Amino acid sequence: MGYYGGWKSYVPVAERRKKAERLVAKATKAGKTLSPISPYRGAIAKTFWGKAWCDNLERYSDYDSRLPRGRTYVRNGSVIDLQITGGKIHAQVMGSSLYTIRIDVTAYPEKQWRALSADCASSVDSMVELLQGKLSAAVMGHICKPGTGLFPAPKDIKFGCDCMDWASICKHVAAVLYGVGARLDQQPELLFKLRGVDPADLVNSTGTGLSGAGIAPGSGKVLDNAALGDVFGIDIDTGPLATPGAARKRAGRQSAPRTSRVPTPSTSSKPAAGAKSASKGKTAAPKAVAKSVVPAKPAGKARADAPKATRSTASQKSPARSPATPRSPKKAGTSR
Repeated sequence: MGYYGGWKSYVPVAERRKKAERLVAKATKAGKTLSPISPYRGAIAKTFWGKAWCDNLERYSDYDSRLPRGRTYVRNGSVIDLQITGGKIHAQVMGSSLYTIRIDVTAYPEKQWRALSADCASSVDSMVELLQGKLSAAVMGHICKPGTGLFPAPKDIKFGCDCMDWASICKHVAAVLYGVGARLDQQPELLFKLRGVDPADLVNSTGTGLSGAGIAPGSGKVLDNAALGDVFGIDIDTGPLATPGAARKRAGRQSAPRTSRVPTPSTSSKPAAGAKSASKGKTAAPKAVAKSVVPAKPAGKARADAPKATRSTASQKSPARSPATPRSPKKAGTSR
């Protein structure tokens, strides 16, 4: 490959892409795992975390001169491998040759992280909302604040590339930094891993909203059984549950039809008239005799199944000796 003024000659994008594809296939065949940034068009990042990372890069004048070339490289698929771990970024970029990039990112200060967690914990309800970037303006302001936010400042980043560019940041490093923004679109949790913090610290009562194990309601918010009965107009049985056998017996007693008592065929009379005549010593028959109610005789075989007549309620209340058939007076001379 020729050189021009100590620099390697320009390699067209199509040729660089073919080289990158061959290298990825070769590494895969050798059993290596690569994580490339696939070529694409349009915006580099589309979600909150990816956009915030790219905006943070473009905020600092230290990177102005080389960032445009880095955007071109990451869009055409020159970043064939990008690995993000705790405090480190390791990448390979295909240019005129294959270059290796190493970036070190300092851990987020523990004191600042506690302050950031205290400011955000009351506003972030779940881990899902946090990773999806569904945050309030106040939380976004704290996280993205230059210098004290979660995204690193230039002083927090140290990088190196084995290319011949002696600039503070080369196009290959810029491509990797933009590649991080594209990767955060898919895996936003990698930002917290890179800065050495736990995203769960930003969530309000971590896991409570998702698991359903919240705080029990206060006693003033719980209706007792009496109040429920008044509301729905029912009686609530708060006693212990009965055994299955007892429950079946009780159900049988409740479901069995009640048979009304049939009065006896014998005559039942009003006691008032008989008592009055007996007190005067007269043997007059009672003025009125109550009509006895005789049940209708069932036809056929049903006659044998008819219930036996029982004493009526009225006969139970009547005197023991019914005045319906008064005793005849004794004849004179029969007693000794």
